[in-house]
Amino acid sequence: MIYTPPTERPVPGPEYLAATRFLDYEAPPLREFARDAVAGETDAIAKAVKLFYAVRDRWRYDPFSMTLEADDYVASRVFARSAAYCLPKAILLAASARAVGIPAAIGLSDVVNHLTTEKLKAWMGSTYFMHHGYAVLCLEGQWVKAAPAFNIELCDRFHVRPTEFDGRADAVFQEYDARDRRHMEYVKDHGCWSDFPLEKVAADFRAFYPARLFEGEKPAERFEDGKKVD
Repeated sequence: MIYTPPTERPVPGPEYLAATRFLDYEAPPLREFARDAVAGETDAIAKAVKLFYAVRDRWRYDPFSMTLEADDYVASRVFARSAAYCLPKAILLAASARAVGIPAAIGLSDVVNHLTTEKLKAWMGSTYFMHHGYAVLCLEGQWVKAAPAFNIELCDRFHVRPTEFDGRADAVFQEYDARDRRHMEYVKDHGCWSDFPLEKVAADFRAFYPARLFEGEKPAERFEDGKKVD
């Protein structure tokens, strides 16, 4: 696994196109999804844009799904679910990009969510989110960040400006919401990896978050609307 510090961008190479333990894009359903999502496109940027929106909006954002189980970060396993939080969605986007020939990495940053719901704040113990994940894609020789975490329905409900992606500029969380309230603050960039660094993330999560996040039952409600999960 190759690590690139935050002051640099990765050097393109075969490691960023390979199928890996977590970016297992050779799984038939995932490969088919990626190909269907970019159908008719030959330009890499156009493909990346279509994949971004497919992952952003087809999988519901669910922060209560945080886990330390390795299988929960395997792209093909994420694909089989209907919801995930930022890290699995970033892994899914990166794997899908590799499936159509776009070099991709996994980036991590710490953020403060100034609009965290009281329920989520109480559950996580903080408004500080360690290791917010996003895909880092190489397009026309430039590496750009793409954070597909918040689906459009969630953004509409919470008046959050959706993250938009044009394939040329970083697509990260918005600093202010649609009502001009302070929203997301990027605090620390950890750099990026050619595969998901599970051991680092798991160790840091255990040291930072309350143990209850990874033990016992998860909240039995949808994050965005409080309704029972089917």
